[in-house]
Amino acid sequence: MTNSNTVALVTGASRGIGAAIARALAATGADVAFTYQRDEVAAKAVAAEIEATGRRALPIKADSADAAQIVAAVERTARELGGLDVLVNNAGIFPAKPYEEFTLDEIDRALNIHARAAFVAGQAALGYLGDGGRIISIGSNLSDRALFGGLSLYNLSKSALNGFTKALARELGPRGITVNLVQPGPTDTDMNPADSAHAATQREFNALGRFGAAADVAELVAFLAGPSGRSITGAILTVDGGTNA
Repeated sequence: MTNSNTVALVTGASRGIGAAIARALAATGADVAFTYQRDEVAAKAVAAEIEATGRRALPIKADSADAAQIVAAVERTARELGGLDVLVNNAGIFPAKPYEEFTLDEIDRALNIHARAAFVAGQAALGYLGDGGRIISIGSNLSDRALFGGLSLYNLSKSALNGFTKALARELGPRGITVNLVQPGPTDTDMNPADSAHAATQREFNALGRFGAAADVAELVAFLAGPSGRSITGAILTVDGGTNA
């Protein structure tokens, strides 16, 4: 799919895995729009990296907890970049604390960012995606295996993407649109740095004994978005260094 005529939208891509995905898609020849919530400086830096490859970049300030803002981001991408071929639902947060301490507002925000945003972004994207279109969501290996306490809300909200991916792949298959889920494990980002206080414990579960890089996830996303990914749909692909093995 990705070539010089491809347009991609990546949510939550001013840093970490999202920024790596935006860069990887640009490297394959896509023009890339991406959302960010707060850090305009970081967003402009990612946009500059994309433009340095010769591709167009469109940073869009949007909160994935707000459905209207996500729909508007999809529509703006198509309007300003001339269409939409690849949607990557990446925006995420990491709520972690004892089950009984979560408030309704915290529950709603996690579900809205991880599940509802992916749902409504896909709905909006259908107005533009054609045969060969791609919807790729970024989940978590923790939705398959709870390694620690305090993950009830995170796992609930991320696990929703598993069922969503399979059902939507079945529904959109006749239109030639693939739908897949990539589940990162311990990945060295500012949200979960490899030198944090909890990193050693995460490495103990990891078959490779190390954190992955954001580029590891991004390259898989680029593969799924490209021509070689045309027959992969409804798949849940885990990039976790064997943590869930």
